[in-house]
Amino acid sequence: MNNLNEYMAERIRYIMGKIYLNVLSNPREAAFIMRMQQRFAQSERRRSSLLADENVEVPPFLIASIATTCNLHCKGCYARQNGIAADPDTPAKQTLTPQQWRTIFEEAADLGINFALLAGGEPLTRRDLLDQIAEVKNMIFPVFTNGTMIGPSYIDFFKEHLNIVPVISLEGDAAATDSRRGRGVYERALQSMEYLKDAHLFYGVSITVTTENYQAVTSEQYINYLHDLGCKLIFYVEYVPIDQKTEHLAFRDEHVAHMEQILDARRETSARDIVLFSFPGDEKALGGCLAAGRGFFHIGPDGAAEPCPFSPYSDSNVTQIGLRAALSSPLFRRIRDTRALGWEHTGGCTLFEHKDEVEAMLNSTAQN
Repeated sequence: MNNLNEYMAERIRYIMGKIYLNVLSNPREAAFIMRMQQRFAQSERRRSSLLADENVEVPPFLIASIATTCNLHCKGCYARQNGIAADPDTPAKQTLTPQQWRTIFEEAADLGINFALLAGGEPLTRRDLLDQIAEVKNMIFPVFTNGTMIGPSYIDFFKEHLNIVPVISLEGDAAATDSRRGRGVYERALQSMEYLKDAHLFYGVSITVTTENYQAVTSEQYINYLHDLGCKLIFYVEYVPIDQKTEHLAFRDEHVAHMEQILDARRETSARDIVLFSFPGDEKALGGCLAAGRGFFHIGPDGAAEPCPFSPYSDSNVTQIGLRAALSSPLFRRIRDTRALGWEHTGGCTLFEHKDEVEAMLNSTAQN
């Protein structure tokens, strides 16, 4: 665990350093990143202290599904399939209050967690939540959005709260994006990117990668295109199939290895001005999946602490016992202690593919 902690801390320092270089032309954002670098150094020491003194493993990342509504119907949407997301006028899974989310993230910052990736649903449908979350100044919140709701009001919001970083979801070009997300969505997302660029705001793009599109969306031409639109951050998220008909789109080991080679090359050439992430990336190099608190975990809309978004099993709720206790929940500990995170899988998500085993673990912990 120590080696992994050191590796992840080093990667965070590298990422923040690269971001700082990329925002030097914007004095306000440069000052913000410098402050966060200092804060993250304190967070790193806090995590190390909790592990050494109290054997409490705190990851630097978490993922939170804060919204249960969405204005789009994307093909293969896991959030809708899993009952997290519904139309804005349709009752959906209960979500926490703005103050509850703020309390959760304040504890997260105190524990030394650096980043909380905000998902949904469509997070921008819940401005009331974002207003409260933005007040937690010692963390950075990449907010994953379909990009259709960014206008003057949200531009002003992002200017005021630099710790909320918009990350716009695309599938590649206009044809690929509209095919999955609906006609005209790419054009609306592109307009949002133009707004963000004109406002000199740091923003990113999220791309779901499959066996069919990963070479196109990691090409120098495509990365340069995003760079010209002002994009400074790209998340490549491996596709997780929700039915057998699309399993051929999920990565296998050879695809993971090939994409990592491509991204390493891009970081030295066309992507020098863009931070590139791949998720989950090369798990074997990291000793297995990073879920269940090893590198991150997921908080559901109702506060349930889950191993990851694609493994929605929980034996604890952070509103009832707090983040610290949830990280040591019987389910999380059993997943980590049994080395379940190193299970063989064909691609996308280890725990999603082994959902029967995770559910059996949950049932077992409930009986003890």
